[in-house]
Amino acid sequence: MSNLQLVNAILYVMENGCKWRALPKSYGNWHTVYIRMNHWSNNGVLQRLFEGLQRENIIKVKQEAVNLDSTSIKVHPHGIGA
Repeated sequence: MSNLQLVNAILYVMENGCKWRALPKSYGNWHTVYIRMNHWSNNGVLQRLFEGLQRENIIKVKQEAVNLDSTSIKVHPHGIGA
């Protein structure tokens, strides 16, 4: 997977707000994309990349806050009034 493919995959997820698992196959394996994105994020590469792209007016991203939650809670049938 090229760096360009990775950036396009990240932008796809950001723009569409989809889950990583819903990433179209044309962007590559979702898990590989996620692992590389996470690695880039932890090393500051994503920050520098997006700052550079915005500085060149290639993209316009305004990031105020990001909150990801994958929590799921199962409720007993009696707990929901069934």
